[in-house]
Amino acid sequence: MKYHMAIKLGHNLLKVMTHIKCRGKFYPRTDNAVIRTAVPDDKVPWNIEWPEYNPVTYTAPHLLGTGDQLPSWADPEDMAGVCPKWNSPDGNVNRKSHIGDYEVHNNKPRNPCGRTGVQGRGCLGRWGPNHAADPIVTRWKTEKDESGSSKMVTHPKTSMPILQFVAIKRKDCGEWAIPGGMVDPGEDSTSTLLREFLEEALNIEETSVAEERHSIVNQVSRFFRDIAIRQLIHSGYVDDPRNTDNAWMETMAVNFHQPSEIADSCLPSLNAGSDAAEAVWVDICSSNSLYASHSDFLKAVTMLRGAHW
Repeated sequence: MKYHMAIKLGHNLLKVMTHIKCRGKFYPRTDNAVIRTAVPDDKVPWNIEWPEYNPVTYTAPHLLGTGDQLPSWADPEDMAGVCPKWNSPDGNVNRKSHIGDYEVHNNKPRNPCGRTGVQGRGCLGRWGPNHAADPIVTRWKTEKDESGSSKMVTHPKTSMPILQFVAIKRKDCGEWAIPGGMVDPGEDSTSTLLREFLEEALNIEETSVAEERHSIVNQVSRFFRDIAIRQLIHSGYVDDPRNTDNAWMETMAVNFHQPSEIADSCLPSLNAGSDAAEAVWVDICSSNSLYASHSDFLKAVTMLRGAHW
């Protein structure tokens, strides 16, 4: 399979294979009613001529409203009179891509990773990049030895230490994933990382006792601000099943790693909330089946930390 684009991974530039998950037969959340045009690998790039390409146009019904009926986080369906600032900050909306300028054809952005088999926005709110942030919180897997001291657990096949990460089970599709979500208008990605972890992995919205809520927020904020344990893993395109020819997901994924000496005290107990049905610590390995590009992010974390994959 040919490579045709690149993403940033930490301080390195890695090449990524042609997107796959956003070329599945059925568009998600449509009860299999919206069928994508099958796009062969060699027809994915826009610079490959394909005059017969005429995919179905689909935008979710709840995104077709106007005025007060249009969700605050969504663009109008018809952008002709809006004059959006493509490839630029546009008021509170960030229309810049992490991976550079994208093409605009007939006043509609083109997916920088190529064809997906469906036009429109699908179930994404913004034309062009839809920005998210994913906090990858990890710790070493440990066990008590005979003396009662903690020691790292190694994998029997590779003899490498095992990392664990905070995983959530998504309510919308039932898949396991890294906790994370969309960057709100006017919000920076760093704030999104903290907010989404608090909401999805700690259920902060349902914590009714003010003192407890304040304590949890302060504890996690201190942990997330510690630059010694923080490492950028990915800033760019995500092979997300919701992507279309004109709207796509991008994310900033950051690893927050608990040093073994503070692993028992730096975070509160997990408690799923918001869009998450469950929140648990999970061993990281190559057999993890996760949402979108999340397995790729975890593989990068194990390479960074020298852990088993």
